[in-house]
Amino acid sequence: MKRLAFTLAAASALALTATPALAHEPETIAAAVAVPDRPEEARALDEIRKPAETLAFLGLEEGMVAADLIPGNGYWSEIMAHVVGPTGSVVALHPQQFSTSEEAVAGWAALLERAPGVSLIRYPFEKFAYEADSLDFAIMNLNYHDIYWTSERYDIPFTDPDAYVAALFSAMKPGGIVGIIDHTGQPGDTREVVDATHRIDPDVVKADFERAGFVLVATSDILANPEDDLSVNVFDPAVRGKTDRFLFKFVKPL
Repeated sequence: MKRLAFTLAAASALALTATPALAHEPETIAAAVAVPDRPEEARALDEIRKPAETLAFLGLEEGMVAADLIPGNGYWSEIMAHVVGPTGSVVALHPQQFSTSEEAVAGWAALLERAPGVSLIRYPFEKFAYEADSLDFAIMNLNYHDIYWTSERYDIPFTDPDAYVAALFSAMKPGGIVGIIDHTGQPGDTREVVDATHRIDPDVVKADFERAGFVLVATSDILANPEDDLSVNVFDPAVRGKTDRFLFKFVKPL
């Protein structure tokens, strides 16, 4: 598998944007992960998701306006709310096609009660948009590949990745940070790779974001697993929870 490195060009871009490689107060992030009222099912994911290390690497700080993109059950939303604190806020931008079961609706209601700094906004999967120049930080965990996915079962129509990333670029403030985590996929026809494995070639993600105007300022291998078979679907019990995942830090230039 091709491993992306932190290049001199990326280093220069990082200096220009003045974006910190680590949060100024990583202990704040560790405390957010340790909050006692987080559900046990969320805590069980901490070992493989490494939330404290991930958010410190990306540079989430107190007071930021942050977004959790396609947030699932709100794992990252809740942690981020405790990091940004009362002077910041978190918006969970969730496709209306997802989390529609009674259990999921109840889970979100409980999360919003536990973490009042979180707001939940629903939108049609294929029509993502948000207020321009409003976000300091955004994270998407294991879901960017879904922008290339279609599903009759889940009512997911054809989506234009360029339109999605352009809308995200518009929503970020100058200097805003976007963290992308996804399952590493093989090169090839991206939609075919996604449909077969729910993975994506990291080079495709990099190209999509750079085409929109983002700068890739850093990458991390803290979620890597070089033993992973990239041809296997991520839902296969043999690899579930053990996939090779890439972590990219993009910035909207000042």
